[in-house]
Amino acid sequence: MDDLGTPYDGPRPATRVVSLVPSLTEALVSVAADRVVGATDWCTHPADLDVPRVRGTKNPDLAAIATLAPDVVVANKEENRELDVRRLRERGVRVWVTDIETVPDAIGAMERLLDGLGWDRPDWLVEARRLWCGPLPRVTRRVAVPIWRDPWMVVGSRTFTGDLLRRLGWENVFDTTALNPSEDRYPHVELTEIDGAGADVVLLPDEPYVFTAEDGPEAFTHTPTELVSGRLITWYGPSLVEAHLLHRSV
Repeated sequence: MDDLGTPYDGPRPATRVVSLVPSLTEALVSVAADRVVGATDWCTHPADLDVPRVRGTKNPDLAAIATLAPDVVVANKEENRELDVRRLRERGVRVWVTDIETVPDAIGAMERLLDGLGWDRPDWLVEARRLWCGPLPRVTRRVAVPIWRDPWMVVGSRTFTGDLLRRLGWENVFDTTALNPSEDRYPHVELTEIDGAGADVVLLPDEPYVFTAEDGPEAFTHTPTELVSGRLITWYGPSLVEAHLLHRSV
């Protein structure tokens, strides 16, 4: 069953898979590239991925997906719309939905997905479990992570990125889970709130908003900034092994 309890009754191994999640596309291609037959426009890794594109994560081309005759479509509860999942199933297309809020969630979800599809677990996934699923390290610095500007939005509570930061030993100053479990996961905040939140550094990723040396750092007058790969702090595929090295950059 997928992470939401829906049984998978397709072939094992599945040989025709469409992925609507960039992280999972990269993960699936790393195991069996010839079995991935479709992906979104946002599936940019690996860079040489040559498969039909089915538009975006929020507006997939359902007719194009059905035409690809997949054994299963892989989606994510946060990144994809429940409406699209329902409409695919109404067309007779199987959909496997993952549900991820923490790094161990992501690793467990990928293990279940690969096992469910009848695929082998890759070495990087075994290594990711070893690196990320142990006890939490001590806090070494406090960070804020904007993901958009105009309006400004930040990583908040109960997010994969927030948990990854925590497991690097970095405290997210906008994670208020303990105080308010219902807090928005990606709250809108004023720039002055970010700059005055008491972070040691503001991390500026290159996705989903493309922060650059010329677009982002100039906005902050009190807090130092660092540009960081968005893939390393928001994706949950093979990049997890590389992402674990981020703590060495402190």
